[in-house]
Amino acid sequence: MRLALLTTDNREPFRQYERPDPWFGTAPEALLQGMAQVPELEVHVVSCAQQPMRSPEKLAPNIWFHSLWVPKIGWLRTGYQGCIRAVRRKLRQLQPDVVHGQGTERDCAISAVFSGYPAVVTVHGNMRLIARVNRAPPFSFQWFAALLEGPTLRRARGVVCITRYTQEAVRRWARKTWVVPNAVDSAFFRIDPAPVDPPLLLCLGNIQVRKNQLTLIRALDGLAGKRTFRLLFLGQAERGTAFAEEFFKLLETRPWCQYGGLADRAAVRQHLQAATLLVLPSLEDNCPMAVLEAMAAGVPVVATKVGGVPDLIEDGVTGLFCDPHDPASMRQAVERLLADGALRAALVARARAVARDRFHPERIARRHLEIYREVLSSTGL
Repeated sequence: MRLALLTTDNREPFRQYERPDPWFGTAPEALLQGMAQVPELEVHVVSCAQQPMRSPEKLAPNIWFHSLWVPKIGWLRTGYQGCIRAVRRKLRQLQPDVVHGQGTERDCAISAVFSGYPAVVTVHGNMRLIARVNRAPPFSFQWFAALLEGPTLRRARGVVCITRYTQEAVRRWARKTWVVPNAVDSAFFRIDPAPVDPPLLLCLGNIQVRKNQLTLIRALDGLAGKRTFRLLFLGQAERGTAFAEEFFKLLETRPWCQYGGLADRAAVRQHLQAATLLVLPSLEDNCPMAVLEAMAAGVPVVATKVGGVPDLIEDGVTGLFCDPHDPASMRQAVERLLADGALRAALVARARAVARDRFHPERIARRHLEIYREVLSSTGL
C-alpha cells in the first residue's frame, strides 16, 4: 500500500532551514519508526516549508521524504492555499492509495482533505479547546486553527482520535472515528532508570496557561519547606507573554525550581532516566507524550484528571491523579510518591507493561495499516 503522510517538518516552524535532515513531532516520529517495520507500507512523507531545503531522499528503506517549497503568501493568511496546491501537484506524481494528515494545527490536515485522494486525519491537539483554554485572541494563530478545524474534519473519510476525549470532541464533524493512542519512540522503552538524589521532579510542556505550571509551583511551596527536591521545567517559553513573565518571576525566589528550556528527545530521555517522578499539571490535554514516555521509561506519573489523560493512566494502578484547580491535591499526590518507594515501584512496573502493550511503535503502525485498508474497502477501491 502506498501512503502519503503529511506532517510538519520542524525545520519550518523553528526556522532551521540550514539543517540537512528533517525532524518531526514526537508522535509522528514514533509512528514513522513503527511504519519502518511494516514492509507492506510504502510511505511518502510530504512536508511544506517556506524556504527550499536540502533533504534526504529516504528516511528508511520503505519511507521516502518530499519537502515542498511554498512561499509565505500560501500559508495561513490564505487558508493554506499554497500548501494545498503544492501537495496536490506532488500527489499526482506519487499516486498514493491513502493520504494521512497529521494534526489540525497547521497545513497538514487541510492539505490532506483537499488532496483529491481518500484522506484520514489525526487530531493531536483539539484546536477549538486549546484556543478556548489559552484565551486565544481573535485573528491569532490558534483562533484561525480552531476556525478551520471543523470544516477540515468534515471532509475527511475518518478521524484518528488519540483518546476518547478527542473522539467525543470531533463526533459532530467526523464521518467515522478510530481511537488509536500515540506511539512512543522505542528508545524510551530501553531506559534503565537511575533516579538522582535529591529527587528530581520533571514537568514537560511549553510554558503557557493551558499547561498550568504556575499552580504547580505554588502548590509545592509548602512541600519545599519540608523536603529536599528539584523541580525542572522543560519546554518552550515565549518571553513577553504575561504567563511566561510570571513564571520566571516565581522561579527567581525559588531555588528548588529550574527552567531547562526546550529539550530534544535525547535530553528528555536523559532527564527521565534521572527523574524520581513526572508531574503534569495541565488544565487541558489530549494525549500528552510526556505521560506516555514517562510510562515507557519507568518514571512514576502524577497527572491532572483532564481531557484524554484518564485514557492513558489508571489512578493508583499506573499513576496518580490530582485536580488542576486544587493545589492541595497536587501537593499531596507528589508528597505521597516521594515518601513511598514501594508505591513508586508498583506503579512503574504496571505502567511499563501497559506502555509496551499499547504504545509500541510497530503495534501502532500496524493498527494504522488496518485503518487504511478499512478506508479503501469502504470507498470500493
